[in-house]
Amino acid sequence: MSAFDGKPVGPRDYAALSAGWASMLGALLVAARDRGEGPVPPAEVVPLGLATFALAKLVAKEKVTAELREPFVEETSHGRRPRGSGLRYAVGEMLTCTRCVGFWSALGLTGLRVLRPREARVVTTVLGASAVNDVAQTSFTWLCAKATAQERAVAGPVAGGVGEPAFGRRRDRERFGR
Repeated sequence: MSAFDGKPVGPRDYAALSAGWASMLGALLVAARDRGEGPVPPAEVVPLGLATFALAKLVAKEKVTAELREPFVEETSHGRRPRGSGLRYAVGEMLTCTRCVGFWSALGLTGLRVLRPREARVVTTVLGASAVNDVAQTSFTWLCAKATAQERAVAGPVAGGVGEPAFGRRRDRERFGR
């Protein structure tokens, strides 16, 4: 069974994407050659990684970039799926995958860092701060859900009729004698 069975895409389409990425990497290597020693210091790999995470998530998942994905990705109530066939389908697959978009994002951000270091630091800082915010917001939501689940488990079943908020009623009755 081939990885292409039942898909409207072939090996040439993926090869074209890979060749495009490799060509850009080659151009970046040539540009970096004349930039002196270590165009990207090791200390900048983590900030670039955070920025890559944020950019990949922005491109692949966020509503504000839906217009950019629209020619390649169909967004339905059941999720996202690639449109068309051939290279269009392959690009659509890539745009529904944060890891895939991250691969390209890393190349673009590293290229910016090599060619325009000052501007890249600003972009990396903004995207990195966005990534840290995303992790913090997700962690906060998870912690709140965990605390709520624990409170509900300790409080036990809540008496209440249809339409009454279930959370907090029993505790309010115990606290205020209602």
